[in-house]
Amino acid sequence: MFAILERSDAEYDASLTALARRGDADLSRVEGAVREILDAVKERGDDAVKEMTQRFEGRDLARVVVPEESWRADAAKAPPEVRAMLTEAAERVRRYHEHQRDDGFSYEEDGIRLGQRVRAVKAAGIYAPGGKARYPSSVLMSAVPAAVAGVPRIVLATPRPTPEVLAAAEIAGVTEVIDAGGAQGIGALAYGTETLTRVDKIVGPGNIYVACAKRLVFGLVDIEGIAGPSEILVIADDAADPVRVAADLLSQAEHDEDAYALLITLSRGQADRVRDEVARQIETLPRKGVASASIRDHAVGFVVGDLTEAARVADELAVEHVSLQVADADALLESIGAVGAAFLGTHTPEAAGDYAAGPSHVLPTGGAARFTSPLGVYDFLVRTSLIRYSAEAIEAQADLLEGLARLEGLEAHARAVAVRRS
Repeated sequence: MFAILERSDAEYDASLTALARRGDADLSRVEGAVREILDAVKERGDDAVKEMTQRFEGRDLARVVVPEESWRADAAKAPPEVRAMLTEAAERVRRYHEHQRDDGFSYEEDGIRLGQRVRAVKAAGIYAPGGKARYPSSVLMSAVPAAVAGVPRIVLATPRPTPEVLAAAEIAGVTEVIDAGGAQGIGALAYGTETLTRVDKIVGPGNIYVACAKRLVFGLVDIEGIAGPSEILVIADDAADPVRVAADLLSQAEHDEDAYALLITLSRGQADRVRDEVARQIETLPRKGVASASIRDHAVGFVVGDLTEAARVADELAVEHVSLQVADADALLESIGAVGAAFLGTHTPEAAGDYAAGPSHVLPTGGAARFTSPLGVYDFLVRTSLIRYSAEAIEAQADLLEGLARLEGLEAHARAVAVRRS
């Protein structure tokens, strides 16, 4: 099972440093192949997407864009109880993201009117994986914030969409669906094809080929980030229930063999209890093989002297999901700056955030919580600076503007001000 390291252990610092750099994914090993795929899609559009689908998935694709009547008919095949759950979850996600609306601002000083206009992008691409597992919840968590932002065109890219995924898309406000995954799906969204108009922004997690493709098309389109394996950090004091702590660790370990389940405790005894509980619970998981590989290869428990050290370690790791199962979770959170999503208190499972708490579960991974944020309405907005001078204002500020322009040797700039003087 996972290693437990105490501060006195020689490998403590080295392990912490290595984990802090876990986001340094080697995308270069697939970059050549991904560039070839993207170039093909850029040059040959639908034909290239179909060719790549046959090559990588072994299936013939009749068309890239799924006709609206077809995918909505398939969405209707989802069982009523599934639609009910997805609808309830979507409503909770929608209510949360309504609070992120941004109406811009405007103010005036000295005859100068300044402000910011905020509008939604015209089109957003939502990527949903179709490999080891399918997650209708991820469709909700990406598409609902886009819909709340007011994006008029929301395109879902996913291979072999199921009725459950399509029901989530319909409920969330998706307007178009393409049956394409991998780097070719990203290429179709970014470049467009004969049957698909390109989008302005691409969001959503995927495998290493998807991550590399998103990085390569960034600049032509915007992206929300490059997602790595899922991860959780649980900070547990000695009063925390090892059963709950272990359950939360495994809730992420079962996602993927490369997922990270990390633990910080204040005593070796608590760390051992959690490790024993993980070993017990893992035996009955349907995805035991996946979870076991994750725990074996990537799980680490750090035993620290106090909560100050716990906060320092957590801040250095900058983990996607952080569960604070301590007496005063709010106080501890104040000491941790880099967190994707914080789950406060022993009654708050990370799974609540995955499905129906409200915030999007599309979160920064690999330490990216140091500099970026969870997916939200703001990811689908663009801002325009607004500037209007009155005749009196330009006269009053002309000396300053001309002086700064000439300081930088830009005479035409200065003259553009001078010709407006009375």
